[in-house]
Amino acid sequence: MALQTAPSEKPIYKRVLIKLSGEALLGDQSFGIDAKVLDAWAKDLKSVIDHDVELAIVIGGGNIFRGEMTTTQGMTRAHGDYMGMLATMINAMALQDALEQLSLKTRLLSGIKMEEIAEPFIRRRAIRHLEKGRIVIFGSGTGNPYFTTDTAAALRALEIDADVLIKATRVDGIYSDDPELHQHAEHFAYIGGHEVIRRGLRVMDKTAFTLCEESKLPIVVCNITRSGTLQKIMFGEKVGSYVHWE
Repeated sequence: MALQTAPSEKPIYKRVLIKLSGEALLGDQSFGIDAKVLDAWAKDLKSVIDHDVELAIVIGGGNIFRGEMTTTQGMTRAHGDYMGMLATMINAMALQDALEQLSLKTRLLSGIKMEEIAEPFIRRRAIRHLEKGRIVIFGSGTGNPYFTTDTAAALRALEIDADVLIKATRVDGIYSDDPELHQHAEHFAYIGGHEVIRRGLRVMDKTAFTLCEESKLPIVVCNITRSGTLQKIMFGEKVGSYVHWE
């Protein structure tokens, strides 16, 4: 699906998967979950579901624990990754509660068994929840070590036949360099996936990006900290960066 040249009167996507950055949950804190950020996220996500868009979410755990960092601390990568999966479940449960406090129906699905707090991931069950208007939150990544939540987002997006993968971070799109370090970095509003690869731009990890490339799944990178961003994307407004495979 190509980017709209002008805003639409109705959502241009039927089913979307949003990858939320765990680190963005920090707010102004150095660790944990900022309640104000969580509340703002829930309200923005409600604005999407209120327009009958089927919504699935993958959330990272970087505000609590990052498994890949443990290899420099003497811990095995696999063990650290499983700890990181637990961090994503903490964030997923917090987001689920925030959404349900807004009277939204949700389901939390986990890639590893946690029957007391989440359903096991079953593709057909996830799709059925979406069809019934429930927000589906995917926790614990893919359920396997050595795979990031970016890869989990790409994988789940393809499994549920999402129209687009939205990567919501603290940065408003794709740049030639890190905009937090280089103030003159070039911003790309609309860019081909193969151009991203050629330039070596950092959008998602290679495994995740390759999955999107093989299935021609469009990607939108946006700043989740700006209220109303998700709703604008749903209606085809030019927000953040759009990666296409044409």
